Amino acid sequence: MGKVNVQEKFEMFQDHWHPRIVGDLNDNFIKLAKLKGEFVWHHHENEDEMFLIVKGELLIQFKDRDDVLIKEGEFYIVPKGVEHRPVAIEEVHVMLIEPKSTMHTGNVRDEKTKDTLERI
Repeated sequence: MGKVNVQEKFEMFQDHWHPRIVGDLNDNFIKLAKLKGEFVWHHHENEDEMFLIVKGELLIQFKDRDDVLIKEGEFYIVPKGVEHRPVAIEEVHVMLIEPKSTMHTGNVRDEKTKDTLERI
């Protein structure tokens, strides 16, 4: 695998809440996604989830703790089992580093669930 230009990868798609795989790291995928609006409330039973903000700001809402605002250049790890909902007022570009078993909608299946992720 050669080097990856993250900006060029983000230019390859326009839709929101649909992660793309851009790399493999041991038993993890490196994913890119554009987010806008509210996602579904969900949790990941067996995996932590890391959000690295490449562009914009992302609010992570929680039911049992204070919300967290993640700004460009920052990352936050949601521990496994913690119910959360990402909210992006304006479009956000995010990099996710997570186990290959991680479904982006966690324990919830709805219209945003993607069973197969595309590699770009």
